[in-house]
Amino acid sequence: MLAILIVAGRSKRFWPLEEKALFPVVGTTLIEEQVRRLQIAGIKNIIIVGGKHNKAEFEELFPTLRILEQENLDLGMRGALLSALPQCGDLPVMIVSGNDVIEPRAYADLMKRTKTMKRGGLLLARKVTEYFPGGYLTVKGKRITGIVEKPGAGSEPSDLVNIVAHVHISPNELLAALQKVKSAKDDGYEVALHALFASHPYEAVPYQGLWQPVKYPWHLLSLLSVLLPTNGKPKIHKTAKIHKTAVIEGSVIIGKNVKVFAHATVMGPCCIGDDSIIANNALVRGSSVGKRCVIGYNTEVARSVLGDDVWTHSSYIGDSVFGQNISLGAGTTTGNLRLDEAEISSVVQGKSVSTGLQKLGAIIGSHCRTGIHTSFSPGVKVGSGSFISSATLITEDIPEGSFVKMEHAGKLIIRENRTPPAGMNAREHIRKTLS
Repeated sequence: MLAILIVAGRSKRFWPLEEKALFPVVGTTLIEEQVRRLQIAGIKNIIIVGGKHNKAEFEELFPTLRILEQENLDLGMRGALLSALPQCGDLPVMIVSGNDVIEPRAYADLMKRTKTMKRGGLLLARKVTEYFPGGYLTVKGKRITGIVEKPGAGSEPSDLVNIVAHVHISPNELLAALQKVKSAKDDGYEVALHALFASHPYEAVPYQGLWQPVKYPWHLLSLLSVLLPTNGKPKIHKTAKIHKTAVIEGSVIIGKNVKVFAHATVMGPCCIGDDSIIANNALVRGSSVGKRCVIGYNTEVARSVLGDDVWTHSSYIGDSVFGQNISLGAGTTTGNLRLDEAEISSVVQGKSVSTGLQKLGAIIGSHCRTGIHTSFSPGVKVGSGSFISSATLITEDIPEGSFVKMEHAGKLIIRENRTPPAGMNAREHIRKTLS
């Protein structure tokens, strides 16, 4: 069995964060976690299909795996497979989406079921009891007859939602079907599947285990419960320095050269990345903190994901996702709960999208700065390279590269940011003075 892991997408729905496959969370990345789960299932022969924008980083992460570049990203999965299938020979292939985190046993089950198959293939399908806005399989007996995309609540053709863990016994037949597709849109793989369903036996494999899609930036918050440790014991690197009055409690990972100052508290499940500092009176709980972060005096970080080189001071960060190289002025606060406690929505590519969350803080892209006493309304997003002036309440999404200030009557003034953010090494001399 050969697995084709498709991670060539440009992560447009992940804005204001960049490249979801490489975003740091709990000491790893989504692409590394996907490869690990395939290998646990017993699949060692893996091809990763990336794009020009991420191929070099994948090659650095996985020097022993084959990394291919998808030539035409506008063709979606069809484009990825047109690049990969000619290199697969006659081995059965498993198509895996980099966006869906599932249990290794699901991959192992698919492999086991294919041992007696000579034609067609298998599609993993999540059995659901409530409507999910995805592709639903239509079936006749065990055989799949089609896929209906987002049919709407009450119009579902079955209770089986398609998960992209698909086995094709013959990669050559799949390639031939893809080459016949005339559509120039990104649905070419689905069109080819419908043609194969009509002439080859494809079966649905029901699955009810872990399934965590990672499509939008707030999905990283749900991924925390999957990746954070649960064994109940702290795992502290021998080079870390923990003050005798600090509290380290529960399932906590503390990396190399981490410093936890007096009266700070880290409550599991939690992960603190290498070379980070948890300052006096800080509280970090249920969160993933990246490398070289400074969680400053009197800051609370709760149920959040912070990338590398995030600095705070007397801040509250709740249910939020931050990119890299971010500095928050003292008193910066993220609101994470509406006054009516209703579900929080977010605008994605011009459309309002339900997050499914009652609590959601700010999502801030890389290389951003906030002045003192900056506040964020629940669920707002800030584009990378933006500066927020002091005493500003952010109530709407901010485009990347913006400078924002608040004038009379709460009016936001948004213009181009003419000040480039300092690099991630600019404050290294300050870090060295912290002891």
